[in-house]
Amino acid sequence: MTQHLDCRSHKLLLGDEPRIVGILNVTPDSFFDGGRFTAVDAAVAQAHRLVSEGAAMIDLGGQSTRPGYTEVPVEEEIRRVVPVITALSASLPVPLSIDTYRSPVARAALAAGAHVLNDIHGLLRDPALAGVAAEFGCPLVVMHNEPGFNEDPADPLPRMLRYFDRCLATATHAGIPAERVILDPGIGFAKTQEQNLAILARLPELRALGRPLFLGASRKSVVSHVLDLPAAERLEGTLAITSLAAWHGVELLRVHDVQANLRAARMAAALRAAVRRHEA
Repeated sequence: MTQHLDCRSHKLLLGDEPRIVGILNVTPDSFFDGGRFTAVDAAVAQAHRLVSEGAAMIDLGGQSTRPGYTEVPVEEEIRRVVPVITALSASLPVPLSIDTYRSPVARAALAAGAHVLNDIHGLLRDPALAGVAAEFGCPLVVMHNEPGFNEDPADPLPRMLRYFDRCLATATHAGIPAERVILDPGIGFAKTQEQNLAILARLPELRALGRPLFLGASRKSVVSHVLDLPAAERLEGTLAITSLAAWHGVELLRVHDVQANLRAARMAAALRAAVRRHEA
């Protein structure tokens, strides 16, 4: 089933084939590309390069959330992202997502021209964030990031669905329509390797809540735990996850390497469609 996601001044068609979200970190300490795009000109050029490779959305972050990260002041996060958004808002032909869990940053970014809000805490850390999303009428990505989840030996899917129920209830209470909410299972956040792999294997079960899915596993430790490789050498492992996600119909795939992942996703989606035709 297809859906037109209303991203303020952009519309994004979801469901006919996977959409690739290009990662743009304007941080000095992100685990893969930290420091490469901290200058506004470099960030703008990278955003346009990712679009030229096929990105259907750019996800901009000014606060690293890698393992062991140090939180920067709100003012510093705003200083990093707002000039880039301002520079891109008139020229970028695709929606621009702001990756933040703090309402002052979200407000500044959306006021500067961002189109989508991506919250790694699923509206459950900053109570004001849902109100900002409702005020600006933007789509919202809520990620599963639950303290203690990695210490629970039980089946991870029921607990994750309960978490998302709370996220959706928070969004509804703030006046955010359900059709604006997208779910991210949060691969690598408060999860064991066994949990990460189990969630990837069972992505279709997250459809129980009837919302599009957003997946970010690009070059993460879920790959290194299998292949024992540094971040710079995890592309092939990432492509395997992308292919699996596309096979399961995940709508949005957040990656560093747009062109390679888009090709893998399209091939997997085509094979899935062929299998379904054969089985019909």
